[in-house]
Amino acid sequence: MVLNWEFIERSLPLYQDAFFITLKLAFLGIIGATILGLLIAIIKIKKIPILSQLSQLYIELSRNTPLLIQLYFLYFGLPKIGIILSSEVCAVSGLIFLGGSYMAESFRSGLEAVSKTQYEIGLSIGLSPIKNMIYVILPQAFAVALPSFAANVIFLIKETSVFSIVAIADLMYVAKDLIGIYYETDEALLLLVLSYLIILLPVSIVFTLIERRLRYAGFGNSSHLSGQEST
Repeated sequence: MVLNWEFIERSLPLYQDAFFITLKLAFLGIIGATILGLLIAIIKIKKIPILSQLSQLYIELSRNTPLLIQLYFLYFGLPKIGIILSSEVCAVSGLIFLGGSYMAESFRSGLEAVSKTQYEIGLSIGLSPIKNMIYVILPQAFAVALPSFAANVIFLIKETSVFSIVAIADLMYVAKDLIGIYYETDEALLLLVLSYLIILLPVSIVFTLIERRLRYAGFGNSSHLSGQEST
């Protein structure tokens, strides 16, 4: 395979712009999904009436519908009832809606892994329930949830590839546009793959290093979370 290096050089500025658009939307969507997921997880753990049932309904709806369908609804469906959202708002909202359910399940498993003893210890030293949750429970829960959280982050970054459906000039949009105009398929796809690798590889490496550091520090193992000492 002989690549058209002149075409690649001309296309780099387009991919550079699309790269930062994709990165920005992914970052905003993941931050929003993390916050939403944490709130949903706490609601389910606390078994708050009505909200707990609504949260479960949201999780089932979110996880059983593709992001592509969700974006179609936001971008093409809502205007039918007078609600018009920009392309970027649709993209970020869709990613938050999808990611929130996955993050909720990750955080729920982490919170459930923290024993009641840890809750009681925090309260016994005078911490308020909120401070106990922030300073005692969440750090331990996050250590347990980190592997699945990292997988969700990578999954959501990959899902940005469907943003082009709502007319956002992201990486996939640029690749499809260049292929349609110049028919330089191999070159356009090569730049697309390299662009996603530049985003995903550092994320994967960083999470791996954090996970190893937490494991070395003793977070995330059962004896640490249960407050028991090995004999």
